[in-house]
Amino acid sequence: MKQSRNGFQYLLLAVKGMLMGAADAVPGVSGGTIAFISGIYEELIHSLRSFDIAALRLLFTRGPAAAWQHVNGTFLLVLFSGILLSLLSLSRLVLFLLDTHAPLLWSFFFGLIVASMWSLCRAVPRWHSSLLVSFATGAVVAYAVTQITPSALEATPLFVFFSGMIAICAMILPGISGSFILLLLGMYTPIMQAILGLQFLTLGLFGAGCAVGLLAFSRVLDWAFSHHRTTTLALLGGFMLGSLGKVWPWKYTTAYAINRHGGEVPLVQENVMPGSFEMLTGQDPGLSAALGLMLLGVVLVLLMDRIGRANRP
Repeated sequence: MKQSRNGFQYLLLAVKGMLMGAADAVPGVSGGTIAFISGIYEELIHSLRSFDIAALRLLFTRGPAAAWQHVNGTFLLVLFSGILLSLLSLSRLVLFLLDTHAPLLWSFFFGLIVASMWSLCRAVPRWHSSLLVSFATGAVVAYAVTQITPSALEATPLFVFFSGMIAICAMILPGISGSFILLLLGMYTPIMQAILGLQFLTLGLFGAGCAVGLLAFSRVLDWAFSHHRTTTLALLGGFMLGSLGKVWPWKYTTAYAINRHGGEVPLVQENVMPGSFEMLTGQDPGLSAALGLMLLGVVLVLLMDRIGRANRP
């Protein structure tokens, strides 16, 4: 499961982490999707799973170096450094694009997820009825999640911690967006503002929740891939299909919420066709640019898929 890497490969790994961070910043897109198509998903899950009693035993009997090797520490350090760097540097850009060029940004991610679903489903060697049921189940569950109306709960320290636990589980699942889970919990804006404003107390509580959630949920995923690999892949492919409704580029807002600064933020949105979008909003749907960005998303996934397959053991 672990791979030996040279300096250039670690640089490439950091870039993959940055792409995961950029994806996780967008409600509707999962960093787990990027991890899968770039060929590091199972290594990531297995490495997180390695934080166990054996790692502690190695730490006290053979020293930090042995424990570090056991948990694939360099891999995790480089990857999560890329994710953190991306969240700190690209979050502002992503929020700006969501405010000013939302259809174009969603178009890019729509193409990315469609191609990612194809890439994931291609990893299933032979489809049969039970796998189709798993695929359909994943699609229904993901679609149902995207239809839930976001709530607005108070960002207490305990709730920030539990939000991290819940959201991180979604962030490492292809097709399930951790950012959208935060949106449902009413925690997306507080967490993004904490990142942009470097609010270390909030970030520390959220990070602690993420760590607990990662260590717990990674064991479930590692077991699923070890014992039911094809069923798990089919289920994750369904998650991606079900999430497409959330990243449809043209949306019409039917309800708004007032944030703590007194500004309006979209609360409930309906997917519409490009022509209807122009009629309802008076905005140019930018169909040609949107289709071009969808194609760009597909091409990038195909390139990442080829690189990922070349690097898989």
